[in-house]
Amino acid sequence: MDGTIPIKTPEQIKAMREGGLILKEALLAAEKAVQPGISTYELDQIAEKTIVSHKGAKPGFKGYRGFPATLCTSVNEEVVHGMPSRDRILKEGDIVGIDCGVYYKNLYTDACITVMVGDVLPEVRHFVKITKKALDNAVKKVRPGGYVGDISAVIQKTLEDQNYSPVIECTGHGVGENLHEPPEILNVGQKGAGPLIKAGMIFAIEPISAMEDGAVITAEDGWTVITADKSLSAHFEHTVLVTEEGCEVLV
Repeated sequence: MDGTIPIKTPEQIKAMREGGLILKEALLAAEKAVQPGISTYELDQIAEKTIVSHKGAKPGFKGYRGFPATLCTSVNEEVVHGMPSRDRILKEGDIVGIDCGVYYKNLYTDACITVMVGDVLPEVRHFVKITKKALDNAVKKVRPGGYVGDISAVIQKTLEDQNYSPVIECTGHGVGENLHEPPEILNVGQKGAGPLIKAGMIFAIEPISAMEDGAVITAEDGWTVITADKSLSAHFEHTVLVTEEGCEVLV
């Protein structure tokens, strides 16, 4: 890729709307199944069965750069790319990031939710709520004539105002014909900086936060990114279309 931000055609936008609905269904099915005692492998199977029940739809992550599963399931201090496992059993008080992609009509959509398992401590509940608020605030900045830095800046401010840390190493991105396209959308930035936003662009915006320090390391499996200080991490993501009026959340 040459760094040019793709503008999607009406046909691509229609297909990505359809793919977004499939992805939303898969995430909701996995979220509904979350409870103490379930394994992350079981969540992965639920999401995969939901996706492939739609003709022509495939898991977007499975096989991507060798990743073995449909979901990334990142528990507690795991930031992103946690691999589902029969041995990873969710417990009361855990939080789990459920990140999923759908490949449909030769196009990708990408989204993530962080789900609380059973009874979660109030301070953890607040942390998850603020990370979701960072995504909501970021979506409001998506409009023609704005800048990618506007998105990054509001994510950073929303998190840091509550003394949480944006994870700098993990970023949002363009999405469509490829799972990762330009532009890179950092979780820190300055208003008015970065590429100009234009109608027809489609982004995956994904605030990723740490409850304490934002430094991260990669685990021995070569995939799972964790907080260096083992503090909790949360992650929310929407795929959004830039419209003439503002934006549309596809999933």
